[in-house]
Amino acid sequence: MMPVTQHLHLHRYGPPGPVRVLAVHGLTGHGRRWRTLSNQYLPEIALAAPDLLGHGRSSWSAPWTFDANVAALATVVENEADSPVLVVGHSFGGAVALHLAAACPDLVSGLLLLDPAIGLDGEWMREIAESMLASPDYPDRDEARMEKFSGSWADVPPAELDDDLDEHLLTLPNGRYGWRISVPAMMSYWSELARDIMLPRNGTPTTLVRAAWTSPPYVSETLVDGLSSRLGGDFTLVDFECQHMVAQAKPAETAALIRDMLGRA
Repeated sequence: MMPVTQHLHLHRYGPPGPVRVLAVHGLTGHGRRWRTLSNQYLPEIALAAPDLLGHGRSSWSAPWTFDANVAALATVVENEADSPVLVVGHSFGGAVALHLAAACPDLVSGLLLLDPAIGLDGEWMREIAESMLASPDYPDRDEARMEKFSGSWADVPPAELDDDLDEHLLTLPNGRYGWRISVPAMMSYWSELARDIMLPRNGTPTTLVRAAWTSPPYVSETLVDGLSSRLGGDFTLVDFECQHMVAQAKPAETAALIRDMLGRA
C-alpha cells in the first residue's frame, strides 16, 4: 500500500504565481518565521513556507520522519511551482532539504542551507529529547521568551521574537504555555537528526551558511567535507557572525544569497 501524503499548512509570500523559493523551517518552528525575510527583503519573489508535519497548523498525525516530510514537500512543489525551486532550509529544515534534493532532484534547482543540523551525535540527541520531554512547557510567556532570548535568539531583534511568540505560543489546557507543536513528533525528529548525512545529486548548486556563534556547532566537518567532495565547484561555504537563527539575525545577507542563487539557476 502506498503511504498517504499528509497535508501541510502553507504560508505564501511575495507575488501570486509560481513559487520560486521553498523555505523550510527548523525543529519546533513554523513557516511564518520566513515572513519578515520575504516581505521586507524579497518582496518580488514568490516564496512558499510550509509548517512541517507535527508543527504549527499542519497535520500532527504520524509518521514523523524525513521521508514523510519529503513526500509532503514534493507535493507542495508540484502544486505551487512550474519549475524546480531553490530550497532554503534552516537547521532541521536543512536536513529535510537535503533529503528532498536526494529523493526528488528534478524538483530542486539549488540548496541554501542555513546552519543545517544533520548527522548529529545520537547521545546528544537523546539528551536534548529527554530534556524536552521532562519540561515541554512554561509557567508564563515571559519564561518562554527568556529561554529563546538567552539562547539561539539572542541576536534577533526583540520585535521579531515577540511576533514569533504571538504566532507560536499557546495557552495549554493546564494553564501553562507551550509551542504550537506535537511533542511526540519532536521526539521522533530528534532521533531523525542522528541518521546518516544525505547528500544531493552531483551538479546541485549548494551554499551552506555556518553560524559562527552556534555552540556546540550543528555543522560538522563531515558534512562540509561530504558536500565539497560530492559537489566540487557547485558547493560554497559561508560563515556568518551570528547565532543559530540565521534568517532572523542576518536577513539582508540571507536575502542576498537567495537572489544570487536564483540568478544562477
